[in-house]
Amino acid sequence: MDFVELKRRSSTSRRLLLLAGIAAICLFIFRNSSSFSTSVKFSQHEPGVTHVLVTGGAGYIGSHASLRLLKDSYRVTIVDNLSRGNMGSVKVLQELFPEPGRLQFIYADLGDAAAVNKIFSQNAFDAVMHFAAVAYVGESTQEPLRYYHNITSNTLLLVKAMAAHGVKTLIYSSTCATYGEPEKMPITEVTPQSPINPYGKAKKMAEDIILDFSKTSDMAVMILRYFNVIGSDPEGRLGEAPPPELREQGRISGACFDAARGIIPGLKIRGVDYTTPDGTCVRDYIDVTDLIDAHVKALEHAKPSKVGIYNVGTGKGSSVKQFVEACKKATGVDIKIDYLNRRPGDYAEVYSDPSKIRRELNWIARYSLEESLAIAWRWQKVHRNGYN
Repeated sequence: MDFVELKRRSSTSRRLLLLAGIAAICLFIFRNSSSFSTSVKFSQHEPGVTHVLVTGGAGYIGSHASLRLLKDSYRVTIVDNLSRGNMGSVKVLQELFPEPGRLQFIYADLGDAAAVNKIFSQNAFDAVMHFAAVAYVGESTQEPLRYYHNITSNTLLLVKAMAAHGVKTLIYSSTCATYGEPEKMPITEVTPQSPINPYGKAKKMAEDIILDFSKTSDMAVMILRYFNVIGSDPEGRLGEAPPPELREQGRISGACFDAARGIIPGLKIRGVDYTTPDGTCVRDYIDVTDLIDAHVKALEHAKPSKVGIYNVGTGKGSSVKQFVEACKKATGVDIKIDYLNRRPGDYAEVYSDPSKIRRELNWIARYSLEESLAIAWRWQKVHRNGYN
């Protein structure tokens, strides 16, 4: 080999070594960047850290669950298509927990099987809290197919993805609407399920899917059937802010507050001829903070190959008229009331017997109706336009 050839090869080797060194430095910088380290944290299981997928985590209940999980040092991935959720709640959570590897938000539709599979492929989940759902009784009677698709079909896709990727714990957000209108009160977990509207029927079908699959797997399953949710974060960080177009379908608490703030002229009470003491529907109103505490306790008590089913309520029924009087007291406003015909799909009286969850999970509702409304009103007064 002549001198010129030797020199050329030596120069080429030096260039290759230089390029390799630059590449190594770039990789080191990239690996130590916050985005890379964050993505690694979400994509790998970490001893001592439980990574929870919260579906519908931008919604009213899901955002409160995400807040509690983050406060308790869980790692949280929120998946939401924002059809009912609010990006404002996610931004609040991101500001509260900015540390890498604590919280990530993924915009996706659970009805898209490819998207769901990709999410599970790229993330190492230890558990799923499944809140994502359309959830208005009246709307379900008008758009039943939407409810069966959004609740039942989407739950099927989610459970299939969990099975395919070895995620072994599911906390399912169900509803007392699966019971329909039982002959005896209060409702226990063995009360026959006979839903009378598409919302309750879709939720029961989703429960059946989960329960049938659990018989063939070692998945830990907790199903929480909860009653009428009210309230907001006691520290004023999160609240209920439904889209304007859904105010007519929304919870009575939101309508009461809208009336108190003058956003709507008055409150519409649908149905005053039910077989109840004052003719209006009787419901069990559960504070959202208490509800989320039940979910966290369910997660802590979930065991492989075991299924837990629990009612989550106060054990006390309050009529709509009683609720309105409590709302007037909380807001200090004499709200105008309009009495209308019954809403399709509603039932006269529903309240829980929460003794099983108290006994097995050491959970109890702590907030009274009046306390819950007072806390929620503080948030509503500050956030007249929701999170905007």
